[in-house]
Amino acid sequence: MNKILVVDDEESVRYSFTKLLRAPDYQVSGVQNGPEALEKIKRDPPDLVILDIEMPGMSGLEVLQQIKHLAPRIPVLIITAYGSGERVITAMKYGAYEYLEKPFDIPHMRTIIEEALGVGRLMKEEIRVDAAVADWSGNYIIGNSPAIKEVYKMIGRVSASDVNILLVGESGTGKELVARAIHQHSNRLEKPFLAVNCAAIPDTLLESELFGYEKGAFTGAVKRKFGKFEQAHRGTLFLDEIGDMNLGIQAKLLRVLQEGTFERLGGSETLHSDVRIIAATNKNLEKAISQKDFREDLYYRLKVITITLPPLRMRKEDIPELLNFFLAKHRAQLNKADISLAPETMDALIKYDWPGNVRELENVLKRAVLLCKGNIITPDIVAAELSGERSAAGEERGERLPAFIPGKLEDYHGRLYQHVMEEVEKELILAALQAMEGNQVKTAKLLGISRVMLHDRIEKYGIKSKTVIKEE
Repeated sequence: MNKILVVDDEESVRYSFTKLLRAPDYQVSGVQNGPEALEKIKRDPPDLVILDIEMPGMSGLEVLQQIKHLAPRIPVLIITAYGSGERVITAMKYGAYEYLEKPFDIPHMRTIIEEALGVGRLMKEEIRVDAAVADWSGNYIIGNSPAIKEVYKMIGRVSASDVNILLVGESGTGKELVARAIHQHSNRLEKPFLAVNCAAIPDTLLESELFGYEKGAFTGAVKRKFGKFEQAHRGTLFLDEIGDMNLGIQAKLLRVLQEGTFERLGGSETLHSDVRIIAATNKNLEKAISQKDFREDLYYRLKVITITLPPLRMRKEDIPELLNFFLAKHRAQLNKADISLAPETMDALIKYDWPGNVRELENVLKRAVLLCKGNIITPDIVAAELSGERSAAGEERGERLPAFIPGKLEDYHGRLYQHVMEEVEKELILAALQAMEGNQVKTAKLLGISRVMLHDRIEKYGIKSKTVIKEE
C-alpha cells in the first residue's frame, strides 16, 4: 500500500487528488497546512508528499525544508499555479523530487507519482549483497542530493527492462552498488548476479572466466569449467572496468550480445546464454575507440542506456549522511560502539575533495575509528589523510604544475585537458615506480590500481625499467 499525503489549503485540490488516485494500492490523506503535515509525517510517515507551494502561514518551501529535515528519504512533489524560475530553483535546491504547475496533465502526473514512489522505495530499501562480498548488513546507496537523486530516477526507469547498461564514473563512486540495485529491481531478481573485474584478471584468464573451458583445453584444465555466462544464465552479469578488456575478448563478448551464443575454450559446442549485461568504466571509451583500443560496435551495444555516477565532490551535501553510515558500520565491525565525530572533524571531511570518492571516504573513516584512542575522532586523527604529508607534496607539485601546461594552448585545441592529464599521470606513475624501486606489485598497491592497469600505463607511456629503478 502506497501512502500519499496531499498538503494544500484548498479542499477541492485535496479532493481531486483523492479521486485521481483512487486505487487499491493507494491510500491518500490530506491536510490543509504545513504544521498539520509535519505532525502527520511524524506520526505516520507517508511514501510520498504532494505539497502546494503557496499556502497561508508556513509556505510550501518552508514545509519542504522541514520535511527534508524530518524524513529526507520521502520524495516530495511540489505543485502550484504560481510557477517561476526562481521558485523552481529554490524547490529543487531544497530537495523536491519534481516541480509541476497547475493545471497539470493527468497521465503525466500519474507517471511522475509512480516514478517518485519507485525512487522512494529504492532510497529506503537495502541492496542485497552476498555474504562473500560484504559482512555487514547495511549496504545502501547513500544520499539525498539532486545529483544522486538523478541516479535513483535512472535506476527506477531502466530496471524493469532488459536493455544493456553502461555505468560511467570515477573509481570509488559506487558503480557495482548501482548495478546490484538495478538487478534487485529487475525481473531477473531471483536469478544470479555475478560481478567480474576485467582489470583485475589477466587476459589469459579473463576469457576462460567469462566463457569457461573444456577438459584438456590447456595445461591444467583437468575438468570442464562453466564460465560466468553460463553461471549467470537468466540473471545479470556485471563487467567492471570494461575498458581494460582486450580486443580479442571484446569480439567474443560482442558475439554474445548480438547472437546470445558462445563456445567454451577448447570446445566446439555452441552454447546459448540469456544474460543482461551491465558494464562499468572509469575510462573515456570514445577516446579508446579513436585509439583502436576499444571496439566501436561493442561500445554502442553496451551503452543502450548510460548512467553517469557523480563524484563525491559534486554531491558534498551527502557527506554527513555517508559519514554517519560508515561510522555506524565500522563501530559495529571494530567493536567501538561509543566513538563519534567531533564537529571540527566533520567540517574537515566535508571540505575535502575526495579524489577517491566514497571508497576513499570509507577507508579514511575506518582508519580513524581504528586509531581513535578515546571516544571522539578529532581532526588530528584524519589530518595526515586529508592534508599533512599531502600539503608538502602539494606545494612541490604546485611549483611543477606549470611545466605540464603547453606554451601555445591553441595547439591542443579540443584535447588540452586530456594532454595535461596524461602528462600528470605519466609523472605520477614514474614517481611511484621510483619510490617502489621498480616493483610493479608494490607500485600498483601504492597507486590503488590493478597490476593490469599499471602495466597498461607503462606500455602507453613507454616507461623503461632502467628509468625507474633507483641506483644504489
